[in-house]
Amino acid sequence: MKLGFLTAPFPATPLLEVANWARSEGFAALEIACWPVTAGGARRYAGTSHIDVASLSEAEGKEIVLSLAERGIEISALGYYPNPLHPDVQHRDTVVAHLKKVITAAGKMGVGLVNTFCGGDAAKNVDDNWKEAEKLWPAIIAHARDAGVKLAFENCPMIFSDDEWPGGHNIAYSPRIWRRIVEAWNGEVGINYDPSHLVWQMIDPTRFIREFGPHIRHVHGKDMMIDRDGLYERGILSEGIGWQVPRLPGLGEVDWGSVFAALYRAGYDGPVIIEHEDRNFEGSDELGRPIIINGRSVIYHNKTYQLDYRFESATSSTLLTSIAIYKPVPLNEAPKIIPLGAGAICTIKIV
Repeated sequence: MKLGFLTAPFPATPLLEVANWARSEGFAALEIACWPVTAGGARRYAGTSHIDVASLSEAEGKEIVLSLAERGIEISALGYYPNPLHPDVQHRDTVVAHLKKVITAAGKMGVGLVNTFCGGDAAKNVDDNWKEAEKLWPAIIAHARDAGVKLAFENCPMIFSDDEWPGGHNIAYSPRIWRRIVEAWNGEVGINYDPSHLVWQMIDPTRFIREFGPHIRHVHGKDMMIDRDGLYERGILSEGIGWQVPRLPGLGEVDWGSVFAALYRAGYDGPVIIEHEDRNFEGSDELGRPIIINGRSVIYHNKTYQLDYRFESATSSTLLTSIAIYKPVPLNEAPKIIPLGAGAICTIKIV
C-alpha cells in the first residue's frame, strides 16, 4: 500500500509544491482534486482545481505525471465529487460534462482511476434514485471505457446539512446498493472505500470489506467522531446532521487496526489516501499540514493516538512553532492556541 492524501485542502498551493511537501514528509501518492477552475468553494472541501482538465493536452498531462514521478509521487486517482443525479437538470448536465472531462484527462495522463460520487436526489427514495442511476451512468461508464479509465464511487451518503436531508446526495453508501452496482457494472465501477461513513451509519466497516473487498479500488483514510450530545439532541432520524464529525485518522472511532487487517486479508494493496475534512484544522493550507502528518503516523503505526495537543506550522517549513490543547469542541468553536518559541519541543502521549 502507498500512503498519500487528497489535494483538495490545499487550494492556494500549486500542485508541484504540494508534491514537494508530500515527498518531504514521506508520502508516496496524491489524489488530485479536479473541480472546474471557476467552481470556487461551492461546497465545503470542494472547488480545488490542481489540474485544469478542460484545457489539458496529452503532452501537459504526461508532463504532470513525469514531474510527480521525479519527486517519488504516484497519482492514485483524479478526484471530482459532484452530484450527477442532482434534481436540477441543468446542474446535472454541467457536472456530468465536467466529470467526462476529468475522465478524458485521466486517459491522457495514463491515470487509471477517477473517483467520484454516484449521486442522488435527496427528495427521492433509494430505489427511485437507483432507476435514475441506471439511466445516467451507462453513458459515463462507456466514456471511461473508451478512455481506458476505471471509476470508483466513494461510499459517502453526502448528508451533512439540511439541504441534503433526508436522502443525501449519494446513494452508493450501503451494502444493499453496492450489490446492485456490482451486479450492474462489475469491473467498471469499483469502491473508493472510506470507513468513516460506515461508522455513523452503524455499518460494520470490516464486514463491508469482507463482502466487497475484491471491488475496492481506492481507500480514503478519514475518521469519524460521534458527537454524543448532538446525537442526544437530534436523534438518529436527523441522519447524522449535527452529530457526525469528520476527523483525521486517530481522532475518531474507526478501529484502524481492524480495518487494515481486513484490507490485507482481502488482498488490497492499493493507495490509502488521507482525506482532510477536520474542521478543527482548516482555514488555511498551512493549518492542514501538521494534522495530515499525524494521520500519516496513525496509519503507518497501525494504532490510534489520543492527542493531547494540536500542532500548527507557521511557515511552509515542517518546524512546529506553536501548540494547542486538543479537546473535542462544538463545530463553531476552535481549540485554544498556546504560542511557543520557534523550535520548541513538544510531546504527544500515546494511550
